[in-house]
Amino acid sequence: MKDKIRVASGQGFWGDLLTAPVDQVTKGPIDYMMMDYLAEVTMSIMQKQKMKDTTLGYAKDLVPLMEKILPTIVEKNIKVITNGGGVNPEACRDAIFKVAKKLGITGLKIGIVLGDNILGCLDELKQKGVDLKNMETGDSLDSVRQKIVSANVYFGARPIVEALKQGARLVITGRTTDTALTYAPMIHEFGWTWDDWNKLATGVVAGHILECGGQATGGNFSADWKSVPDLAHIGFPIAEAYPNGEIIITKHENAGGLVSVQTVSEQLLYEIGDPANYITPECIADFTTIRLEQVGKDRVKFSGVKGRPATNLYKVSMSYSDGYTAVGTLTYAWPDALEKAKAADQILRTRLADLGLQFDEIRTEFLGLNSCHGPIAEMPNVINEVVLRVGVRGHDYKAVERFGMEIAPLILTGPPAVTGFAGGRPKPSEVIAYWPALMQKDAVKAEVIVQEV
Repeated sequence: MKDKIRVASGQGFWGDLLTAPVDQVTKGPIDYMMMDYLAEVTMSIMQKQKMKDTTLGYAKDLVPLMEKILPTIVEKNIKVITNGGGVNPEACRDAIFKVAKKLGITGLKIGIVLGDNILGCLDELKQKGVDLKNMETGDSLDSVRQKIVSANVYFGARPIVEALKQGARLVITGRTTDTALTYAPMIHEFGWTWDDWNKLATGVVAGHILECGGQATGGNFSADWKSVPDLAHIGFPIAEAYPNGEIIITKHENAGGLVSVQTVSEQLLYEIGDPANYITPECIADFTTIRLEQVGKDRVKFSGVKGRPATNLYKVSMSYSDGYTAVGTLTYAWPDALEKAKAADQILRTRLADLGLQFDEIRTEFLGLNSCHGPIAEMPNVINEVVLRVGVRGHDYKAVERFGMEIAPLILTGPPAVTGFAGGRPKPSEVIAYWPALMQKDAVKAEVIVQEV
């Protein structure tokens, strides 16, 4: 058993800082790097890509990244765990194997986790009595069944641990919980048992801190953000974990950013519901028991985390097509910029009504004034310019398309001093809605495959 391991965060979402994983494997010692690419909407995007091309459906950024870092992770014996396999872990693995062969790397074992993608099994599951009703509204899946675009089960750390046990240097999963990417190595290396709830919960907390990348090291920091050094070269967080469950959050010394009780606290509060019941496939973590302590420069220790037994349910993330949307913008200049923009909005709405167009929603924002705070924003008397942004959402494609034809006419048939129209008419784009559900764990099974190049 190792006396400690260092698990580094390499990505917080698909589209995150491309230099971060390179920095993590080159700027200092680490044993593992987790890379989180998935969000609810990401799964639908990847599923659509796979439907068009069976070789796609994963985070394509992974392939050129691996071409850069594979020699380093092999040399330094670093293991990488990522959910970037999306809805096609096999294709992702095969693409990385090609990169390894190109680089002359042999003996590389890659593990993939399958079984989370249940899109093709929904009708079979229904026949078996699996009720995937909306866990927020209670609605039956039948109401949107024909519109479903993606459906994935949130697996936990168990299949990742199994892949590591089989010698995988890279583990590529589909819709695994974000936190599992971090605490799976701790279970594997330290031999934590599946009923050691406090240690598992501590690993879950570490995973929650690492899952959003630089947000735990001073990025998007709401407190004293001006005090964060060198954000241009921000270092992503590292969990320094010990067998007894002690974990210190840190970063590479020669990287920018900040690790403090405040930066870690903000991340701990990010995207959680009931803090006393943070549910994962392996345990329930009680975030109200976390104790944070600054134990050195850019070193924050957390302790006291309490955990409870896991539930017998998996969460299921599904998405479905829910109509169309289009958004158009125009910029109005001083004098009376806001008054002009408001008048243009009313003119547009009148014309849409005259055309008999029906929408589920019409939303107007004045960028720089109320696009963040909405109706509670204070409106200044004098401003130099304002960007009018109007969007519509509805199930009638032609109505949404016609809305896009009504923006440009405002330039010459509305208030004066308008600019900012570029890129052509706003085009309708599909609205993807979220459908969360729960299912019994015994209704689905993860499959682990480890192969060597």
